[in-house]
Amino acid sequence: MPNDARDNLPVWADRGARGPRFPRLTSTSDADVCVIGLGGSGLACIGELLASRVAPTRIIGIDAGAVASGAAGRNGGFLLAGTAEFYHDAVASFGHERARRLYEMTIDQIDVMTRETPDAIRRTGSLRIADSYDELADCERHLEALRADGFQGESYSGPEGRGLVVPTDCAFDPARRCWALACRAADTGVRLYEHTPAVEIRSGEVITSDARIHCDRVIITVDGKLTRLVPALASRVRGVRLQMLATAPTSEIRVPRPVYARWGYDYWQQLEDDRLLLGGFRDAGGEAEWTEDSTPSESVQALLESFLRERLGVSAPITHRWAATVSYSSDGLPVLLESQPGVIATGAYSGTGNVLGAVCGRGAARLALGMRAEIAELLAA
Repeated sequence: MPNDARDNLPVWADRGARGPRFPRLTSTSDADVCVIGLGGSGLACIGELLASRVAPTRIIGIDAGAVASGAAGRNGGFLLAGTAEFYHDAVASFGHERARRLYEMTIDQIDVMTRETPDAIRRTGSLRIADSYDELADCERHLEALRADGFQGESYSGPEGRGLVVPTDCAFDPARRCWALACRAADTGVRLYEHTPAVEIRSGEVITSDARIHCDRVIITVDGKLTRLVPALASRVRGVRLQMLATAPTSEIRVPRPVYARWGYDYWQQLEDDRLLLGGFRDAGGEAEWTEDSTPSESVQALLESFLRERLGVSAPITHRWAATVSYSSDGLPVLLESQPGVIATGAYSGTGNVLGAVCGRGAARLALGMRAEIAELLAA
């Protein structure tokens, strides 16, 4: 790869704002609940714990890296309603009522997220562009299914091509959101620790590289490398690498809303400062992309650069190239379950965890507190 970009640094971590810094846990601690993973789902989980009518008084949150250092802070910055399946496909795969309710819950979650962190979210809508006549017909089916259930959608024909707009979707800065939630949690007394990997999880105890946490309940809220913490999920969850790049600010193109094309494999958006972000070509990378290695690969980065120059017509210099490890499930639905007594695990969002992960994180908190979690019921149906 050309040496013109920051080495595997996501653009979100290099936009002028600096995230909070939390210590490493080095001594034995006691807690009511230990949350493992300080990304979007883990911080949503902590928020739900704090908001509960039976809120625990002692909460510890740990992360193997830093807040938002995993997939939560290394994604494309899309807030999309629904599951990884387009809505009409979700209806066919999961059943009409389940797909409809999941879509409703994620729309509601986008509203919650916007109220929580308005500075990190832009109400833009999203644009799905067809790359072929077959895909255009599929976009029409997608739009028909949305409208049939009362969800918003509009036919689109414009500079990017033809497809549909989903007005309820958003763009956001994932790291900024996580940093804000982490600071808020810490201000309420939650003990957060970075660079504190969990090496063993038992009912009532989390063993880290340097300490032990004695706790009544454990909640695992990680997406990438989920099976390292919950090996029993290996038969239904697989790690995959997603890759992106970003350019310097450019006026060569105007992208008012996040775009996804070619059946969702390719995606791009333009930030408020005119930088362009582009990701995709996971399928073109073949079997090599089914990996937990989060280092950008030359083959996929070359395809991204070619798309940037030839399809989008952008000649601005590339400033960042990065990758993230996420987990895909075998059925396209996330995991939310009790992996052992007193241990709740969630993850495997199949590339769409920004909203669905927050829903599942909140659901995991409710399960850990012995409360009803509708999302868990839907996923188990």
